[in-house]
Amino acid sequence: MWVAPGMTVPVMDALDALESEAIHIFREVAGEFDRPVILFSGGKDSTLLVHLAVKAFAPAPVPFPLLHVDTGHNYAEVIAFRDAIVERLGLRLEVAHVQDWIDDGRLTERPDGTRNPLQTVPLLDSIVEKKYDAVFGGGRRDEERARAKERIMSLRDGFGRWDPRSQRPELWNLYNGRHAPGEHVRVFPISNWTELDVWRYIQRERIELPSIYYSHRREVFRRDGMWLAEGPWGGPRGGEALEERTVRYRTVGDGSCTGAVESTATTLDEIIAEVTASRLTERGATRADDRLSEAAMEDRKREGYF
Repeated sequence: MWVAPGMTVPVMDALDALESEAIHIFREVAGEFDRPVILFSGGKDSTLLVHLAVKAFAPAPVPFPLLHVDTGHNYAEVIAFRDAIVERLGLRLEVAHVQDWIDDGRLTERPDGTRNPLQTVPLLDSIVEKKYDAVFGGGRRDEERARAKERIMSLRDGFGRWDPRSQRPELWNLYNGRHAPGEHVRVFPISNWTELDVWRYIQRERIELPSIYYSHRREVFRRDGMWLAEGPWGGPRGGEALEERTVRYRTVGDGSCTGAVESTATTLDEIIAEVTASRLTERGATRADDRLSEAAMEDRKREGYF
């Protein structure tokens, strides 16, 4: 690149490059698809997606809605945060309540009480009903090994299923969003980010998050090597006993299978230091549903889950 004498060239660091890639993906999808939607739960990754979407289209509003598949087993702090963000930014939020599918017989409660696996049917039904052709998700390739097979634009068939053999090559920054009627594409703008990248970007951009991501005192009980909180999802049971611990959450989801980690990290600097030293991914450390089998996540992705 030729540079005129005296001209300074802005230096792009790793976070700048990741941000630029994500914004490019949002704009590509807005130009190529008719009815995109962002999956938004109020967790850190989906909050990051909303932040990037706002930056991608400012000063215009975000041109597509948000969708939350609500298990009904969420932490109150996260739902309150979700609603506050939607109101503050003037966004449109669609909520698919898993309880509605249970009430009308389309789904049945699981014996173990967890509702995370029950999200797939409401998600796919919402995509069909609203005719969404591109669905943004906050999946990252460092979370779980099945996600490493994913493309940034991931084709799903007419039944919402994922087949790794049908994914297209993605060379340079060229993405293929072609799909037949009835098919749709899942889009992962932060696919190339790590958990540490996310936290460093949150710090740089001063992005607000639910309070449970920071250390606090909470009554929890021990199950399968994880600290779970008491809630409508059940527990403690048997020999499990509640005790107050200083914890925080690395990821949030269905309360029946999302565990806390013992931590005294109350600031972003402390969280970043903690994540840097960790040898476990956030899902491996705190998500019981990913421990069911080696292929648990891949099986769910093939069924239509993210």
